[in-house]
Amino acid sequence: MQIERNASLKALNTFGIEAKAAFLATFHSADELRLILESTEIKNFPKMILGGGSNLLFTQDYDGLILKNGISGIECIREDEDHFYVKAGAGENWHDFVLTCIKNGYAGIENLSLIPGNVGASPMQNIGAYGVEIKDRFDHLEAFNLETGDVEIFSGEECEFGYRESVFKRKLKGKYVIVSVTFQLLKKPDFQVKYGAITTELEEMGVKELSIEAISQAVINIRNSKLPNPKDLGNAGSFFKNPVISAAQWKKISAKHPEIPNYPAPENEIKLAAGWLIEQAGWKGKRIGNCGMHAKQALVLVNYGGATGQEIYDHSTRVKESVAEQFGVELEREVNIL
Repeated sequence: MQIERNASLKALNTFGIEAKAAFLATFHSADELRLILESTEIKNFPKMILGGGSNLLFTQDYDGLILKNGISGIECIREDEDHFYVKAGAGENWHDFVLTCIKNGYAGIENLSLIPGNVGASPMQNIGAYGVEIKDRFDHLEAFNLETGDVEIFSGEECEFGYRESVFKRKLKGKYVIVSVTFQLLKKPDFQVKYGAITTELEEMGVKELSIEAISQAVINIRNSKLPNPKDLGNAGSFFKNPVISAAQWKKISAKHPEIPNYPAPENEIKLAAGWLIEQAGWKGKRIGNCGMHAKQALVLVNYGGATGQEIYDHSTRVKESVAEQFGVELEREVNIL
């Protein structure tokens, strides 16, 4: 066990923001985490868990202990007639996990290829793309209770999944560390190709027979054509959530802007495309200083190099205010701000 002092976080966040932590430690098991937390050196400091750093914006240094989740391992722990139950360490890279599942014929998460981050963040965020969300393929997770030191099991119902939400982002925020996630994956694929440009991409690829490999590659191609690689341009993927509005609000907005893309949401609400709103407000490809909304995807805020976290945050505020003024819709940041 090693605790690093005054540690740089630049390589640990996909925005590439230079920030420092008073302490930094990596754990590879619940037992290691327990030992670190028992250290008298850091006992009274605030603590934060860090996964892949792909959904985080540092606007300041962190005067506490950052715990880097390094728990690894992928294992099919059981199966039934229709499913494989696949357990993954929370520190595993998400895309690598998806590719491992595809290689082994475990279906159901191929549409979630190339999403940045680690496995542990997937239920926390209820990540989703191209018609699939984690809650659709989730079985249970194990989480370390920071107060008691116990490892507890959470079912899907106990995770209280919502749109890019879970109980770990709300009332249990900062109280647990996700240790592992077990997914209920399919033996017989249920191909989801209606959302986005997957069908078109499959046709351009010349795919004659659907497979989870083909769908994964189509998603990878689409994402690579639209989204910048964080290694080239610092970013955290989609910076804002797609807003969900009431039917009454939709009636007012659609009367003024009938062309707005919209999708049905639970409880008779309407989901709007945040990227479309941002583009129509004039922010797509617009750069101010060292940051701006990407030229190919208005939903992605990028660091062109040298931007501070505060610069990026301020730019997101300008975008939010502009969209609210033009459309009367409040955008919510998907990225966690520190």
